[in-house]
This record gives sequence, C-alpha cells and structure tokens, in this order.
Amino acid sequence: MNWIYRRLTLPFLFFVYLSLPANSQDNSNLVVIANGKAIPAEMKIEQLKSVMRGEKLRWPDGSKVVIALLKSNTPIGVVTSKKIYNMSPNDLNKYWLALVFQGKAAAPNFFNSESDLEEFVSQTSGAIGIVTQASANNKVIAIDGKKSL
Repeated sequence: MNWIYRRLTLPFLFFVYLSLPANSQDNSNLVVIANGKAIPAEMKIEQLKSVMRGEKLRWPDGSKVVIALLKSNTPIGVVTSKKIYNMSPNDLNKYWLALVFQGKAAAPNFFNSESDLEEFVSQTSGAIGIVTQASANNKVIAIDGKKSL
C-alpha cells in the first residue's frame, strides 16, 4: 500500500511544480534606460521592440544603437524575453545567434546584474537597456507614455 502512495504522490507533485509560474517576477515592471542625445524621451512599444530586436541599427542622428540586456538565465532576463521579444529565453539566445551569424546585427551586451548593465548604459553613448529600477545616472525612456512596462 505504501508503494502505491509513493507512485501517486510523486507524479502529482511534479504536475503541481510544472503548473507554478516560471518565476515570481513575471509581473515585474521593466524600465527602459538609455544614454544619448538622439534617443527620444518617449517611444511607442513597437519602436522599442524594433530597436531591441536589432531591426533598427541607428538612432535619428546616425549614432549606433548599442543594446544592453540582462542574461537570459536571470529572472529579469526571462521577463524581458517574454515581454519585449515574446520568446522563451532559449529562443531569444537562438534569435541573436542567428542575427549575428547572418551579419544583420551586432550582438547585444549581456550582463549578470542590473548594476553592471546600468553602469554600461551610463558610460556608453547610444546604449539602451532594460532594468526594473533606473538609477539617477540614466535617462528613462517612456514607452507609450508610461515610465515602466
């Protein structure tokens, strides 16, 4: 009888585990930060996605777009993959590998922490990145009139 209990409990617990959210930050607010005179103070979500997908390579003044992302194995990287790219983290990695391999875009700069990403953006002209909270050193870009996604 004990073995029946074990055989039924384990699959049930596994099912419950799979039905839980992937992480607790799925509802995180994301903030777009940037550094550069030519970067608009406000963008439409489609404009942001075009920039972040590597489709738009230059800002209006001709300066190069430099994308900064948190690594896709970080909780915020997972949320960014879903909210901005509508992809899983693994699909996002494949997407960028394909673009870079085809010579269509330069690879984004990936970071382990928000502080490293923010420091990079504050020191790199034309850089744009996504964090959960912006420091005073970076310009926040409003998306569809909102300061967070």
